[in-house]
Amino acid sequence: MLLTARDCFSSSSCSLLPWLSRKPIFFLSKKLRVCPRTRSTRLCRASLITSPDSFEVGRLIGSYGFMNVTSYSGFQSGADLEYSSGDLGQLRVQDVGEGSVKIRLYEGRIAQGPFKGSRVIFKVYPGQRAGGLEADMMAANELNAHAFLQSSSEGICKNLLTLLGGFETKTGEQWLAFRNDGIYSGADFAKVSSEKISRSRSLEEKPWNPFEQEQAFKRRSYFVIKLFQGAMSGLAYMHNCERLHQSLGPASIVLNTMVERDAAYLVPRLRDLAFSVDIRFSYLEGPRTFSEDLWRRASSAGAFTPMEKRAFGIADDIYEAGLLFAYLAFVPFCEAGIVDSLSLQRLLESTFKLDLVATREYCLADDRLSEAVKFLDLADGAGWELLQAMLNPDFRKRPIAEAVVNHRFLTANVI
Repeated sequence: MLLTARDCFSSSSCSLLPWLSRKPIFFLSKKLRVCPRTRSTRLCRASLITSPDSFEVGRLIGSYGFMNVTSYSGFQSGADLEYSSGDLGQLRVQDVGEGSVKIRLYEGRIAQGPFKGSRVIFKVYPGQRAGGLEADMMAANELNAHAFLQSSSEGICKNLLTLLGGFETKTGEQWLAFRNDGIYSGADFAKVSSEKISRSRSLEEKPWNPFEQEQAFKRRSYFVIKLFQGAMSGLAYMHNCERLHQSLGPASIVLNTMVERDAAYLVPRLRDLAFSVDIRFSYLEGPRTFSEDLWRRASSAGAFTPMEKRAFGIADDIYEAGLLFAYLAFVPFCEAGIVDSLSLQRLLESTFKLDLVATREYCLADDRLSEAVKFLDLADGAGWELLQAMLNPDFRKRPIAEAVVNHRFLTANVI
């Protein structure tokens, strides 16, 4: 299958490397012509069409996939959650199965044209033989989502990863090329931070003095706040363009730095739009590639009309973002292995039924969670206030993404 985006790409035949025969798609830039009524993309062909020979592939830098939680009965049981390699052995639920789609990441660069030398990250989806039809559908959906968002009349969003192009190999693999804005993720930052806490509290290292410990807490708090605010800015942009993310998690945020002292230069960017859903009214009743479960849950929540379904979809993204906020509030502030995303979700949803007051009381009694409580207690408990709003059981009462971005916990000088 040739990887194409409707109204954006056409095909021809050429090659990039001797061992790969590739069918090109187009190089995307900011020079896109947008129809005011349909907001569909029209290419300025002279400036956007490029040959796959423009790309050079470098080293493999990692891989990740998806896992299905089937036995956990929470508010989002059965949802697809993203994981990085190595995480599966740390999960604290019983029935967790790996999905069939495994994605590889490569470094590379643009070798020709006006952008020669620009670094890229290749995201490689397996062909149908290895990943089934689902892999092709995910690649095509991600391509269409980025093409649509990058053609928006609202301009380019700095908090979204930028798609530059892509191609298909002889074996059917789909290669998407993104601008290299960092190889680290929010999950990487959380892991490194928790491991740093573990080392500092081990017998092998001397205890911190109180002043340095407080400064380290402030640096980490500022970094986490800026990370989350950037991610929510990207989500707000998507919602304003009538797109849902539907796969938001710490692994779906790209960071240009993990150094807490460099937080002033941090620019978080959302990636992984393979499950993105178009919520323009004309698309709500159309083909349901990855939205069947979303609209089934919408019906269960009493959302039947197009307006109600759209509101539910936005609120569903906000709920996922609330779980992300909880993850960022706990994991980087606790020792390694104390808490993970699934055990934290189970604590919030099943144990305390989304009652954040009761959750706080429980966490206060556990010294291992004291730094996380301290973080959410900033500005007279503004963190708990924001988390409670985003995880409100009634989807109609959850804030929109722009309201989250402008919440006092993220905008005031709480540090």
